Amino acid sequence: MRSVITGGFDVATGRPVRKALSICDVQWAAMADPELDRLATAAAGGDAIALDRLLLAIRPQVLRHCKRLLPNELDAEEACQDALLSVSRRIDRFEGRSRFETWLYRITLNAGLDTYRRLKRRGTTVDLDDVELTAAQRTSVVAGNRIDLLEAFGEVDPKFGVPVMLRDVYDLDYTEIAEALDLNEGTVKSRIHEGRKTMQYLLNR
Repeated sequence: MRSVITGGFDVATGRPVRKALSICDVQWAAMADPELDRLATAAAGGDAIALDRLLLAIRPQVLRHCKRLLPNELDAEEACQDALLSVSRRIDRFEGRSRFETWLYRITLNAGLDTYRRLKRRGTTVDLDDVELTAAQRTSVVAGNRIDLLEAFGEVDPKFGVPVMLRDVYDLDYTEIAEALDLNEGTVKSRIHEGRKTMQYLLNR
């Protein structure tokens, strides 16, 4: 069977690795939701091979999600690796009550936010003049760009801020957010309204 060299993920160290994978393995990257759900369920039950395949399959999607939140590609890569490590450590908590992809959104968001907080603590700043932002990164309901949104999020109660981020950054609908946060849709709508109002106030003060 032919093989290719691709970027992998070392669950033990949390570091990227390069390894040979069969063409069959690479095809896992194009999975539909039900296939991901089956892999996630198997991984949650302790199947190490299923976990390896799951991490390989979701990496491109996780990286795309991180890039929507963080404008710098290296920062997004760092957040992506953190998210994959978190999946590997927490997969036993996936109970299959929601779609795996919905469960993954919350983990990816947390990884992106944690990366941004680390950058701030290190004194690393992002010069938006040096970064080409996509349309998704430039705009949101409450802020002109993602950096403004991240700054405002840091001062908002997460129970209001997280639904806003899932809606405005990842474009999840109310049903998906309710599923991800284990809330009813009415509560989700109320928290998004309150979160946006608070964040707009913080940005305009």
